[in-house]
Amino acid sequence: MTTGVPATSRAVTFREFGGPEVLKVEQVPTPEPGPGEVLVRVEAVSVGRLLDVVARSGRHPYAKFEFPHVLGAEHAGTVAALGDGVEGVSVGDRVAVFPIVLTGEDRLTRAGRADLSPRIRLIGTHLRGAYADYAVAPAGNLLPIPDGMSAPDAVALVLAASVAVHQFEQAGGIGPDSRVIVQGATSALGSTTALYARHLGATVIVGSREPAKRERLAELGFEHVMDASDPEFAARARELFDGEGADVVVDNLGEAGLWSHSCDALAPGGAIVSSGAFLGREVTVNLQRLYSQGHRLVGVRSGTLDAAHRAWQEVDHGFRSVVDRTFALDDAPAAHAYVEAGGNVGRVALVTA
Repeated sequence: MTTGVPATSRAVTFREFGGPEVLKVEQVPTPEPGPGEVLVRVEAVSVGRLLDVVARSGRHPYAKFEFPHVLGAEHAGTVAALGDGVEGVSVGDRVAVFPIVLTGEDRLTRAGRADLSPRIRLIGTHLRGAYADYAVAPAGNLLPIPDGMSAPDAVALVLAASVAVHQFEQAGGIGPDSRVIVQGATSALGSTTALYARHLGATVIVGSREPAKRERLAELGFEHVMDASDPEFAARARELFDGEGADVVVDNLGEAGLWSHSCDALAPGGAIVSSGAFLGREVTVNLQRLYSQGHRLVGVRSGTLDAAHRAWQEVDHGFRSVVDRTFALDDAPAAHAYVEAGGNVGRVALVTA
């Protein structure tokens, strides 16, 4: 172990599925980086709904854990040690870690759909996570944190911005003339997606069913904030978009009523993108309208490393997301309870200092 790195350090583990109380802080052996890997002194790590809260409960549809397990996907901190063969990275560099690890190429990765490849492994799900003082990551998954950016701000972007970029690219791309609707715009992913569309100059409608959250979206500077459950939602959206509807609707919720509003608000040739089904899994699709209007339904499982690099170019041009609040690492159970209650607008993170 490199000088200055302790042999043991803190990690938040859990040894059975259950409520937030199953999360415990333990002293564990500090991981060591293998060839091509770095050891990161973690400063902040995301608390995500699916990857952390749902996974901890045992309801994650894909994750299979071996206990004890350490959660924590997207994280940021300082490089503390280098594995063999690592170049272009130095101890002391401040970095954000893209958490999806690609173990090889296949047809899907070559087609730009690494998010669908069976060769991906996710830090915090398939690999030991970053709810800890130290975490190991491939050197190729590091993104440099710009001067003046905090670790929680980097955590808010490193995966969510990649998903947003990938969503819009799979939908055909957006720009200053685009018209975009983001449903569920107060989640960590939804808020980042909406802010990214606004950053690119698109006209953006953000939707939320809760008045307090709509107020928070207005405070974030969104001009067009709507009640997503309003029966007049689609008509109002079309009116705002000069009667033509949205080019892209991002709906990660899957709730039947909101999905119907999203479809009704879509312009000819437009696309609905889904990266989640947090409120429901089955919705109705009008196939006649689908083919007659040239609509597209696009599923995007997650982000990709290539999309993360493209997102980071916009970070260098001032793109930022929103951090709702942070908790100390030792308060991981409270952070999980907070996210589980659904009150956050933007990213929630654990900090180690």
